[in-house]
Amino acid sequence: MLLQSPWAPRLADIEANAAERLVLALADDIIEGRLTGGDRLPAHRDVAWKLGIGLGTVTKAYAALERRGLTRSVKGRGTFVAIRHAHKDRQIDLSSNAPPATLNARLLARTLTGIARKIDADHLNLYAPPAGHLEHRRVLARWLETLGLIVDPSHLVLTSGARQALSLAFDLACGPQGLLLTERITYPGAIALARRKGYRMQGVRIDAEGMVPEALAEALDRAASAGRKAVYLTPTLHNPTTATMGGERRQAIAEICRLAGAWIIEDGVYAPAEPALPPLTALAPEIAFHVNGLSKSLGPGLQIGVLALPAGFNEAAEDALQDMPLAPSPLSCAVVEEWLITGVIPSIQRDLRHEARRRSSLAVSLLGTAELVSDPDAYNAWLPMPRDAANRFVSAAAEAGIQLTPPDSMMVDREDRASGIRLCLGGASFEDLTEALTLLAQWLIEMPRQSAK
Repeated sequence: MLLQSPWAPRLADIEANAAERLVLALADDIIEGRLTGGDRLPAHRDVAWKLGIGLGTVTKAYAALERRGLTRSVKGRGTFVAIRHAHKDRQIDLSSNAPPATLNARLLARTLTGIARKIDADHLNLYAPPAGHLEHRRVLARWLETLGLIVDPSHLVLTSGARQALSLAFDLACGPQGLLLTERITYPGAIALARRKGYRMQGVRIDAEGMVPEALAEALDRAASAGRKAVYLTPTLHNPTTATMGGERRQAIAEICRLAGAWIIEDGVYAPAEPALPPLTALAPEIAFHVNGLSKSLGPGLQIGVLALPAGFNEAAEDALQDMPLAPSPLSCAVVEEWLITGVIPSIQRDLRHEARRRSSLAVSLLGTAELVSDPDAYNAWLPMPRDAANRFVSAAAEAGIQLTPPDSMMVDREDRASGIRLCLGGASFEDLTEALTLLAQWLIEMPRQSAK
């Protein structure tokens, strides 16, 4: 005997076709906990009869719910709610831009077995040189080659994460009295770091390709007498907007900085292996610092940062690291070397791309707004929104147990009114991500009606 469904069929009160209204009504009741995991949905014919809609409309709606991970169909038994209702004290974190989890215990066990036979004990018995062991710098130079950047290992500094490498780059390129120019909306970690160090910051206009060359040239011209100047930017899969610069723009940015006597600090942490576009550092190696790391491209547990230096900065970098060395763990470096030797890295990156694209597709299908900006290879999506509305949206999400990045943390100018919501898609489980995005999608539908009241 089949279980009776606890759900009373209804259509959402929005202007849309019947299938979309049915999807939203069911999704709302699932997310709000009126239906819980394992509850059976009414039969297709029952829903069609009670709501006065076509059987095909119900079938279409049920299929959409299953694609979104909200329901599952069991042959011969019916359709059931697939997600658990969120407890009030449960948090879904969409604020940390981490890659999806793809590494498994079998790969790690095989890797550790491999490095156990050849790791140099002196790397654990002795302190590392300030810039990192030369052997490890050679390993990271080989990895940078896959990103399109050829660097002499002697011009590399290794750190215990990309943020430490970025901090060192700020110190070397800008200094305490210099001016740091960056995209007007940018990586919140960079803004927090610059503010904590007391740097003067100036935001530069952006568009769909990132920093606008003409706006940068004007800003540098106005700052001609400002002393040392550095331009920090992310040309590939910009965080948070997902923008990627084309080849012509990269050339223009490099030439503008060269003519203005400004250093470039390139954040390359999201650049894919074997990129179609050259890193900025490859276009202007004499004025560019390249910041990278392995936590985004392989896994958050690999806390290895790397900073490629322009010629003449080795001594200054080593001096800066004398009192506070930042060398990464020798075991992490050994893991990367083993993966390079055994050819594992391309397969890890393929798995990451596949999962990133699955999650990006989910966000597009659930949010489905014309304003959503996404890239299949990015770990986040961007939803442009006025600053006040974005702050209200983040606060409402927090009350519902969904953590989002505060808009103010991504904005250089505290008075700028154009802002948005960064949706980090990689860190949460796929089930939790589906649950959170479904709820956020409903709020986006309701926002125009609420603002009109």
